[in-house]
Amino acid sequence: MAEILRERPDLNKKLHEVPHRPGVYLMRDRLNRVIYVGKAKDLRKRVGQYFMPSRRMTADAKTRALLDTVWDFEVHTVKSEPESLLLEGKLIKEYRPKYNISFRDDKHFLLVKVDITEEWPRFRLSRNKKDDGARYYGPFAHAGALRQTLAFMRKKFGVLTFGRGTPSERELKSSTYQVPMKLAEISAGQYRERVDRACEFFTGQSKELLAPLVAEMEKAAASLDFERAAELRNMLDDLRRTTAPTKRFTRHSLPSQVNPEDDLLVLKDALQLDRPPIVMECFDISNISTTHVVASMVSFRNGAPDKSNYRRYRIRTVKGQNDFASMAEVVRRRYSRVLLEGREKLESGTEKHDIAPPNFSPRANRKPEGMEEKPEEEGDARESVVDYSGEYSQEGPMDSMTRLQNLQVSGFSFQGSPVRLPDLIIVDGGKGQLSSACKELQRLGLHEVPIIGLAKEHEEIYRPGRPLPLILPHDSGAIRLLQRIRDEAHRFANGYHQLLMKRRIGESILDDCPGISQNRKNLLLAKFGSVKRLRKASVEDISAIEGIGPRLAENLVAFLKRRENLPLGQPGF
Repeated sequence: MAEILRERPDLNKKLHEVPHRPGVYLMRDRLNRVIYVGKAKDLRKRVGQYFMPSRRMTADAKTRALLDTVWDFEVHTVKSEPESLLLEGKLIKEYRPKYNISFRDDKHFLLVKVDITEEWPRFRLSRNKKDDGARYYGPFAHAGALRQTLAFMRKKFGVLTFGRGTPSERELKSSTYQVPMKLAEISAGQYRERVDRACEFFTGQSKELLAPLVAEMEKAAASLDFERAAELRNMLDDLRRTTAPTKRFTRHSLPSQVNPEDDLLVLKDALQLDRPPIVMECFDISNISTTHVVASMVSFRNGAPDKSNYRRYRIRTVKGQNDFASMAEVVRRRYSRVLLEGREKLESGTEKHDIAPPNFSPRANRKPEGMEEKPEEEGDARESVVDYSGEYSQEGPMDSMTRLQNLQVSGFSFQGSPVRLPDLIIVDGGKGQLSSACKELQRLGLHEVPIIGLAKEHEEIYRPGRPLPLILPHDSGAIRLLQRIRDEAHRFANGYHQLLMKRRIGESILDDCPGISQNRKNLLLAKFGSVKRLRKASVEDISAIEGIGPRLAENLVAFLKRRENLPLGQPGF
């Protein structure tokens, strides 16, 4: 525990070292975890306000809780206020501090995209940069200023914004695009010259274009036309904000970021693994209510999220809230499925590649009581729980999966995506969750797969057969990597739980409709899929379902129409 609790620094002394410059500040607790990220025009003034004696008396409950938790802080300066906003968003997405709300979703700042491969390139807005050959400018912290800049460019350079394809008849005739000639009077090549000048403007290479606006603003002010002068002043501010060079904060330029390659090596040494954990899979249980207990499995490859291999599960065999039993079920389902897919690939490749067939016993396909073959979540194929214990096979499951992986690496082609076991399994929790997961791995013959449990409170790492947890320094890249995958599993599980709750809220409307029994409700949802689609159905479509006549269909349509604008929390939701 001595490694966790650090000596508290003299915060008043640190405040005198904070510069009067724009930037971001990070508040940390006594475990060195980032609990809040903020931005400021003047870091010295902003951070100093937190430690004024009067602040605690006037602060709300959330701020007082933050002040009680703050143990240390750090600051990072930038060149301008827009840069501080961009860096603040990046850091909040990176650390996901408990006292931040903004920027914790998956939204990104706006970019301007120009696809120069098009015959008539257009300036469009985008939130994601892709490797598609187009030019991207930004990101831009101020969406309103960016839209005003695009409107200015339409008139100043005569370039097309938004939309797709060649100019429409309306655009060809519009007076907006006549600089100095209308679009209808120029060729695609001449239009590209306009695009090039507009691109130079976005990169800040045509500041002389702002001089006429400055002169016009001063002229309006001199003639006492203050309304026009204010309008021009605001336009100039928007243009300067948009065209000013702004630093783009990438993952490697963020302070205290994990370095995937280095962190994997540190994690390998800390856990005493044979090789770096290139593929890691992490499990989390979300049981906010007993109505829907769900689980998530997220995969990281080379230290980064591998979202194509994310999986989510509804817990089927566990009644109530039982994290240990739920963890056992999801681990059993996940790796039974992996072993089954691995066996099928080996069997399908036997004749094609002339490789030795696996010696699996038919008894290896037995299923424990209560586990039926049901579809996996997110459209996965059917699963079957397989017991691959060495008692029933000359080739153990680990040997089979190792042989399959070697064949895939050496160039043998199998149908479908590659199948492999992870280099490290992580369960969100302590000894109980880890023990439950280990028992399932042993039953499947996978006791050699490295597995750990990561407890939230003190970030303790539990390992099988070790009575005491491993505690890594909180500035270690290895622990940050584990925190990232654990937090991603938590986010993915909670997202699925919220999705199911929204579906249930929508479906429960039918429970209040007179004449709609549980059987009829099931028939309606099986036919239309959701209440949202049912609302769009006609009386004839609904009455075509067996057991629902025209009169009941009319009553149902009228009922849904009455409840269409009913807010959440009202009866029937």
